[in-house]
Amino acid sequence: MSKRIGILGGMSHESTIKYYDFIHKKYYEKHKDYNYPEIVIFSLNFQKVIDLEHKGDTKAYINYLLEGIQHLIRAGADFIVMSANSPHAVFQELEKQSNVPMISIAEVTIKKAKAEAMKRLLLTGIKFTMKSHFYKAVGKRYGIEIVTPSGKEQDRIDGIIFNELCLGIFKEGSKKRILDIIESYPVDGVILGCTELPLLVEQGDTEMPLLNTSEIHAEAALDFALA
Repeated sequence: MSKRIGILGGMSHESTIKYYDFIHKKYYEKHKDYNYPEIVIFSLNFQKVIDLEHKGDTKAYINYLLEGIQHLIRAGADFIVMSANSPHAVFQELEKQSNVPMISIAEVTIKKAKAEAMKRLLLTGIKFTMKSHFYKAVGKRYGIEIVTPSGKEQDRIDGIIFNELCLGIFKEGSKKRILDIIESYPVDGVILGCTELPLLVEQGDTEMPLLNTSEIHAEAALDFALA
């Protein structure tokens, strides 16, 4: 019997839907039956998460995320994935206080990069993620350098994510702006470090290797559930 997956979602709802969809499709692709793992989703108040990130109120931020984690545990989740990159800035603190295992999006992404012999990666995402150090910390453990776009480029990417992708709006002009940024850096690959970014930019759009964090994370959740 598989483990029950707990997804802490709502950051945003667009990426939460993608996790749910990917896990089921990937399971069927691998096993050709309907014995899908059970999934529990707790959707947080996205605005509250954004406000706490912008205020830098780490204690309140951790406490709010823990509330969601505890709801998932009470609903019978055997382990938890957070369907967003930014809350992984406090992953270690959350993991310590969780009564069930948690899977880090940064850890599984960097492991994949290491397996593909990547040594230097560009991190994209919301400004909070690009300014945080959790990807750099994990990268350092694996001997991988993490670089970030310039301040103006970070503003541009952040605006596209919050004003368009989180609302299900996809513009060709925005795709071109993102591609222009990621193709201008001398790196081995690009971390799509916002789970909304793969909704706009796909591997077929560029020769630059892309690390789709939402799919890597969701597949790691599926594998853990079936282990």
